[in-house]
Amino acid sequence: MATSFLPTANPLFLPCSSSSSSSTSSLSPAAFNPRKNHLRSNITTCKALSDPPIAPASRRGLAISLVTTSFLFSLGGGEIGGANAAILEADDDVELLEKVKKDRKKRLERQGIINSSKTEKGYLQDLVYKLSEVGQAIESNDLPAASSVLGGSTETEWLKKANLALMKLTSSPEEKTEVDTFNSSVASLISSVRRNDIESSKVAFITSASAFERWTTLTGLVEVLKGL
Repeated sequence: MATSFLPTANPLFLPCSSSSSSSTSSLSPAAFNPRKNHLRSNITTCKALSDPPIAPASRRGLAISLVTTSFLFSLGGGEIGGANAAILEADDDVELLEKVKKDRKKRLERQGIINSSKTEKGYLQDLVYKLSEVGQAIESNDLPAASSVLGGSTETEWLKKANLALMKLTSSPEEKTEVDTFNSSVASLISSVRRNDIESSKVAFITSASAFERWTTLTGLVEVLKGL
């Protein structure tokens, strides 16, 4: 591309000639300056020979040029480069709109799964009630009462059903992380209660309840389940 801007031979750049000496005698002394008139004569002659003829612009051509320039300036806030920025912003808007559509579609699909999972919602609602009972017992330092609800292992029936519901309604990696945290914390909770370790039981309970609450927020079930 750079080579297209190199100067080419121009036949209009001809040697300048001066022949003004014969015509200066008729001028008055006050208006005559030999040196200045000689230079002016040379410049005029060179300009006439070197400059290519300029075609007069039509009014229609000038009008179109002005309209086009004004339009480009209006797009760029006064800079022609702003037109490119406007195009880029439009592309960003399209991408954002597509993302919003996909997110909305995903939420609707998730809502449809939740609405049709009545059994799983029942398991999770039972989980909320059971965790509430365990929390009240631990707050009262009544670990035997907490143990009677939790059972001796994670194989307790209500925990098994709750875990099935959690796995079925989990779709994203973030949700899966919260489910894993919940399950491991519940195992620690059961172990701490069986050891009659009140402090460890409180820590494990808080971790379990927090993980479950975050999961319900991610899935949208926080607005469906009661007692949260």
